[in-house]
Amino acid sequence: MPAPIDQSAQLARAAASTEPGYSLVDLTADSPTTIVTAARNLLLEYGQFVAAHPSVSSFCFGALEQEAARLPQSYLDQGGGAIVAFASDHAVGFVAWRSFPFLHLASSCELKRLWICPEARGSGIGRALIQAVLDRARANGKSAVLLDTAPEVMAVAHRLYLQLGFQECPPYNGPSQHGIIYMQKTL
Repeated sequence: MPAPIDQSAQLARAAASTEPGYSLVDLTADSPTTIVTAARNLLLEYGQFVAAHPSVSSFCFGALEQEAARLPQSYLDQGGGAIVAFASDHAVGFVAWRSFPFLHLASSCELKRLWICPEARGSGIGRALIQAVLDRARANGKSAVLLDTAPEVMAVAHRLYLQLGFQECPPYNGPSQHGIIYMQKTL
């Protein structure tokens, strides 16, 4: 498990204390370095997981390193944000979202980089992180949330997306890639 992070004051101020046992913290430009570093480590852990699967390794890794280096601005600058989940003072989950620069997708946002540490899987944190993005999208007037995923590599996440009402849709960000499916949830 990752080293504990001294961020009790940040957690006390966190907007969303979810279910007992974990809390969600929005990254802001003013987030403490320890929390941003924890988020960056989770994002890079996600990237290592993806890179370890040759069928989808080109899926995101180059862009991901740049995103991680600029957290949280890499998502804030795109009209989105990022959330870190903590359990017992350990960073155990991450998700991000962004708005689209394309006029035809202006009423949508994209869910990105959902990652739950293996020891925290099955705790409901993934569901809570996705729901938090859906809630923020609604609050910002979005009518849909889009995502892309690799069901053969990320089977549990894919099932969770289906359970939460996401449905397959045509590619929305360029040509289709082998092993990747595109999903949408209307809000």
